[in-house]
Amino acid sequence: MFRYMLVASAVLACAYAAASYNTDATAYVVKNSADIQPEGQYQYQYETSNGIAAQESGLGGHQASGGYSYYSPEGQLVQISYLADENGFQPQGELLPTPPPIPAAILKSLEYIRTHPQYQEPQQQYQQVQYQQVQQQQYRSPARVQNKRVYG
Repeated sequence: MFRYMLVASAVLACAYAAASYNTDATAYVVKNSADIQPEGQYQYQYETSNGIAAQESGLGGHQASGGYSYYSPEGQLVQISYLADENGFQPQGELLPTPPPIPAAILKSLEYIRTHPQYQEPQQQYQQVQYQQVQQQQYRSPARVQNKRVYG
């Protein structure tokens, strides 16, 4: 008897859930296609009744390109396209944040640095030349040559 009551309550719970389910919020697939090749090439696309759509094509594990779109809660269409390859994931879209522009003064100073060699004090230049000479002498020293072993 307990089993019958359990099954009956489960059926009633399902019937109640189905009756109270909001069908306006239900999205279903309108369009769906996929093509996967044995060599690794693939492509797919789908679209749902609530405006979500996506498509992608590529070579498995090496490269992919595609995009997706949906409607924001405010009703605005959001579209994102992307490329994924050896340089990483590279999305593009109006909704994505972008860095602020570089101020003109910074651009001007960077250009100045690029076009003008760095000034070194005469003492610093002299020390740098001495260091390079010492390095060359150590590399060419006879003691270094004598320590070489020849295997034959």
